[in-house]
Amino acid sequence: MSKIVQKSRAAGFNTPNRFEKLYIDYNDDVNLEYNPDDEEIRIPTTFYLDNSKSILAHNNSPDLHFDYSINPYRGCEHGCIYCYARPSHEYLGFSAGLDFETKIMVKMDAPKLLEKQFRNKKWKAQHIMFSGDTDCYQPVERKLQITRKCIEVFKKFKHPVGLITKNALVLRDIDLLSEMAKENMAAVTISITSLNRELSRKLEPRTSVPSQRLETVEKLTNAGIPAVVLVSPVIPGLTDEEIPAILKAASERGAKHAAHTLMRLPFSVKDLFVDWLNRNYPEKTSRIINRIHEVRGGKLSDSEFGIRMSGSGEYAESIHRLFQISCDKYGLNKEKLKIDYSKFNHTAFEQGELF
Repeated sequence: MSKIVQKSRAAGFNTPNRFEKLYIDYNDDVNLEYNPDDEEIRIPTTFYLDNSKSILAHNNSPDLHFDYSINPYRGCEHGCIYCYARPSHEYLGFSAGLDFETKIMVKMDAPKLLEKQFRNKKWKAQHIMFSGDTDCYQPVERKLQITRKCIEVFKKFKHPVGLITKNALVLRDIDLLSEMAKENMAAVTISITSLNRELSRKLEPRTSVPSQRLETVEKLTNAGIPAVVLVSPVIPGLTDEEIPAILKAASERGAKHAAHTLMRLPFSVKDLFVDWLNRNYPEKTSRIINRIHEVRGGKLSDSEFGIRMSGSGEYAESIHRLFQISCDKYGLNKEKLKIDYSKFNHTAFEQGELF
């Protein structure tokens, strides 16, 4: 029996949920060898209401530069095969595999919860980043506009905000962000993994293509919004050689700041990624796996604070040197990004609330 290939999805299957005691693999009798003639099917996306009572997640990792993150969605239809957030779906009873891409939790109350937080007298303005886990501009945001409504709350209370995304949809909100940027209260990070459209389509099937992301950087910059280019994740043996080209292209589009992280594959993401390699680049699989081992101490992942984002070893150091040399060559990170937290106001109100 041939395997069914999920069209427009990166994951090839649902991995077992590590919190479930019983797992039955109904594909045990299926030939799991990839065949390009396998039947393709479309798996629809299902959305569920998420009734969380809070919207800000506190970050206790020294590897991240923000204090709190805000994620209007849990699960992500972008479907990036390497996504470190995939295992978080297991807390909801789903799989980190196809479920992560097709079963999306939606926080419709996010704007109200955010406003409630900002009105709390104990709250102090600090670094909040959209998309600490999943992309706030994934496809459904076009209709639901939860992220936009949250940005309106940030603007209303004069609270700075940062956003990370792989989607050009952020340009829809350029009106709000440009006004905030005038007061040093907004910055947008555009994540670019590869400039190779074919590779990007396989790695990140429902994200904006690389050319659109570069165009987004240019339009944000022209609107006065600081645009940071995040070369992430750098995949050893697959995308690391693209670092100079990505930074050159970003600089030409007006970017002044850049950052990078090495790919990490926590829990079942390892199995999903190896399966993806075997399906898409079987001739490169051994080389890429060996390179990952080199930067992860002989493993495929390392969760230790301090090195989980950067890796270790000579090959990792060569990647970091390449990034730094390229930044210097293209004039990136010459100045510090300015964010002003002094304007935050607990008692913000819209015109009309006085009456």
